[in-house]
Amino acid sequence: MTVKDVFVSAPGKAILHGEHAVVHGKVALAVSLNLRTYLRLKGTTTGSVCINLPNIDTFLCYDLSELKQFIPVSCGKREEGKPLDAELVRKLREFIGVTNGNLDPCNMATLSFLYIYISLFGSSELPSLTVSVWSELPTGAGLGSSAAYSVCLASALLCASGAIPAPLKESDQSARWCQEDLEQINSWAFQGEMIIHGNPSGVDNAVGTWGGMLRFLAGKIIPLSRVPLLRILLTNTNVPRSTKVLVAGVKDKINKFPSIMTPVLDSVDAISCTCEKILSEMTCEPITGEHYNILEELIDINQHHLNVMGVGHPSLDTLCQVTLTKGLHSKLTGAGGGGCGITLLRPETDSSVVQTTVQDLKDCGFDCWETSIGGPGVQQHSPLSVKEEVLEILNRY
Repeated sequence: MTVKDVFVSAPGKAILHGEHAVVHGKVALAVSLNLRTYLRLKGTTTGSVCINLPNIDTFLCYDLSELKQFIPVSCGKREEGKPLDAELVRKLREFIGVTNGNLDPCNMATLSFLYIYISLFGSSELPSLTVSVWSELPTGAGLGSSAAYSVCLASALLCASGAIPAPLKESDQSARWCQEDLEQINSWAFQGEMIIHGNPSGVDNAVGTWGGMLRFLAGKIIPLSRVPLLRILLTNTNVPRSTKVLVAGVKDKINKFPSIMTPVLDSVDAISCTCEKILSEMTCEPITGEHYNILEELIDINQHHLNVMGVGHPSLDTLCQVTLTKGLHSKLTGAGGGGCGITLLRPETDSSVVQTTVQDLKDCGFDCWETSIGGPGVQQHSPLSVKEEVLEILNRY
């Protein structure tokens, strides 16, 4: 079986409002982050399947004859939406030498790839192919890098297996799948996320699939039809943190001071709902300075609330102070306690202001990117539409 070459990309994700409050039944808004993960799938005649992940220095090849032993386990081609095949996961873990204590990114990425590949091609002959992935997203920063990877894998392998059609027409630069195909991509990407994270919420892979903005409430994920593209700075403070410890700390505070903390959570919920309303207005009427004034105020109020919850950090205070001296407004995104923050840029913000702000943040020891939120989800690309530097990396393999 030979497969056609496929180029795809998927965005990362950031939480705009509602982090931590979402754990306690409040609304969170997750947005696509236009730092993307790119994947090239190439049919080969080598009799092997190879995966190249230069971001994490991983380059592996498996002989197809070695992988055939796993096909009976998956009982032919598996349908999306079915629970994870625990037996196949166990056998593949054994095969690549993953013990419970060795869950490094290389092993998890390889396991996720082999699982989706064997599950999708299980009822036919396993094809010889090479998958190469390059990501603009930092790993382990709470920006959905593993989900963007899983979404890219799912879309490319579903296309290669013929389970969904390739949406790209000859004259297209890039193209998106229809709703039904996106649901299938999302379902397989969620399986990949389960392998990597165990018990994911499903938000990250949904953002990677649909893009734009999603409303997340009590386990329900609702994609919002249209959102404006907003320019932002994304800053990684490079301060490591434990999401588990931070979540537990917020819970303790709520238990200790319920009458104080419950209104804080209600206020964060109202911030998310107000923000959603403003963004919706911005798509159907002329965007004004007042829209941006409100978005900036919501960012400031939410950041103060997150400090009240105990998930702030001196590095995040520095981020807020440095950007405020330039008239820009910032908040943490994700778990807090370090990690990442986002800064809203107005359409009229001068590029010289952006450049000096980025430099000031880098001088603090932070990593900083100018990017946007609210962009498209998973896409298929013609090679010509892929950034030159990304293409150059992917074409090496």
